[in-house]
Amino acid sequence: MAKAKSNSSSRLKQSKSQLFNFARDSYLERTSRPICALIFLLPLIIFYEIGTFRINTDVLNQSQIRVVAFVWLQNLLESLGFGGKFAWATPPLAVVIILLALQITSGKQWRLWLGDLLPMAAECVLLAVPLIVLTLFLNSSSGPQGHSASFDGSWAPEQRIYATACISTTGQIPAAPPSAGAHRTLTRSLPADIVTGIGAGIYEELIFRLILICLLMLLFQDAMRLSHKSAAILSVLISAALFSAHHHVDFLTGQPNLGDPFNVTEFAFRTVAGIYFAALFAIRGFGITAGTHASYNILAVSITMRFFPH
Repeated sequence: MAKAKSNSSSRLKQSKSQLFNFARDSYLERTSRPICALIFLLPLIIFYEIGTFRINTDVLNQSQIRVVAFVWLQNLLESLGFGGKFAWATPPLAVVIILLALQITSGKQWRLWLGDLLPMAAECVLLAVPLIVLTLFLNSSSGPQGHSASFDGSWAPEQRIYATACISTTGQIPAAPPSAGAHRTLTRSLPADIVTGIGAGIYEELIFRLILICLLMLLFQDAMRLSHKSAAILSVLISAALFSAHHHVDFLTGQPNLGDPFNVTEFAFRTVAGIYFAALFAIRGFGITAGTHASYNILAVSITMRFFPH
């Protein structure tokens, strides 16, 4: 009986723990705590909210563009009967509540080292480099139509701003992609792209890693009684595939995204990116993962604007 209880306790601990248990109070352990993730991401959340309505360019202000994942959370709450203002405020509040709940249930220390925040930011930038390198490699090879592709954001998970990373506050993806000239005019705004990239990094990681992977682990490991390894592999692959697919299909309506039609290479790249982010989530926690995602988006649009402006 005692042995069975011990096995059950060990299984529960394993299902809730990260892939690695770092040395207590080490940098890696401290920065993987949910409370540290919250403090690290809070300025980015505030920047995204203020940037969308205050410091952003006409690109966002005229079109009321929001990140897809953000709008999903809004629509869900509105469908449950919550008012528009409450539904608008809830996505950032959801990040705070979920991370606080995880901190409480994790049993980890609440102490913070503010000196860790700058190294965390540097770590996120460094972890984004492999995806940037892969993006450059893909764009130096043959493009989807068989010709050489420049670094124009076409391989980036979030950088087709109007058709991919965000939709209007009404929840509708544009019926058709903008013309080439309009595309250049609308997307060549670095502040707008940075704000959108930060929002996508936070809210897509919230949905596709923090929420979806945890739910899939509960399904495969606790409900279907699969081994921890099998459950983890299935959860990562499914979440990565859905992360990639949502750029090509509007999950709310089931309609294809005409602004970003399905392409095998782009789908494969985004799936690889999803697996990469899932691995970071398992090893380093939500804060570093969301920060890396946002860093990649910022680097991608910055390189695009600096070296491939057309």
